[in-house]
Amino acid sequence: MRTHESPSDGPDPAGTDILPPPDVVARAEERAAARARRDWSRADALKAEIEAAGWKIADIGRRFALEPSSPPDVVVDGVTRYGSARNVPSAVGAPPSAVATIVLVAEDDPAGLDAVLAGLRAHAPSGTHVVVVANDPGPAQETRLPTSAEGALAIEVLRTSTRLGAAAARNVGLRRARGAVVVLADLSLAPVGDAVTPLVRALEDPRVAVAGATGSAVPELPRLVASDTEEPDVIDGGWLAFRRGDCARPGPLDERFATEAFLSAWWSLTLRAGDGEAPPRRAVRVEVPVARRPERDRAVTPDPGRERLARRDGYRLLDAFRDRRDLLAADRADAAGATTRR
Repeated sequence: MRTHESPSDGPDPAGTDILPPPDVVARAEERAAARARRDWSRADALKAEIEAAGWKIADIGRRFALEPSSPPDVVVDGVTRYGSARNVPSAVGAPPSAVATIVLVAEDDPAGLDAVLAGLRAHAPSGTHVVVVANDPGPAQETRLPTSAEGALAIEVLRTSTRLGAAAARNVGLRRARGAVVVLADLSLAPVGDAVTPLVRALEDPRVAVAGATGSAVPELPRLVASDTEEPDVIDGGWLAFRRGDCARPGPLDERFATEAFLSAWWSLTLRAGDGEAPPRRAVRVEVPVARRPERDRAVTPDPGRERLARRDGYRLLDAFRDRRDLLAADRADAAGATTRR
């Protein structure tokens, strides 16, 4: 962390060896000056620019401190291990060159990755692209990562320099997506047939924003309840598909989400909401030939802080969509009932 006098006495010699670029320092100094004259709106705008550039700023009296908001990239044996999704070369702006991209995150479940890849090799249509994000995997997982090409599958493996959160790891994969359709898959569901084509077909309907194997209803924000209806409120993250072209406006996944359930709910509602001017699009549950792996629950290391993280993510979901009752079936039904009773 580099500390600076406000606005221009230069860095304290102590701190990290990673120096902030001059433009970030200039914004930080301008922000300090804005704070000194109590121009809070300008200070907040500059803070947002600093954070968008990949830096965190902390105020220490009249001084400020800058440090990277994500770990640095590391090159090992000529291979880059990414500390942040923003550093991954993006393929999203190029025309689609695959029917679909499947994004998988590999950490500590080698049997799960093997099962999902085996199902894709056996059943996925030609032209399927797979991105495996090796999220600082454990030794057993590291030794069983796939090669770059296996049979009909085009497989791309990306490595991280440290263990990233649920959203950040998936953003690494999204940056490399080449398919017209993107599927965020976890290792709890393994394909036992063609689990790609039904999702691609569902998304041919422009009224559909997200499609997947399982879904949840939202009886009230932020509570999620499993739903077997054809049109749930959100699609769960086990096998969640959307158009790559729909990613541009909302940007990457919100990396503040730490739990997969609330991350997939937020992303489903975000894509369904669109720009807010058109009616909400639909989430549809599709019959997809996937089998749940009961051993997955035993492979995942328990996280004692997960309940706290889920509670925080729930509040974040509530804050994002508390004013979008039109996205939730239960609220629409309540509104319709109230109209009928008048």
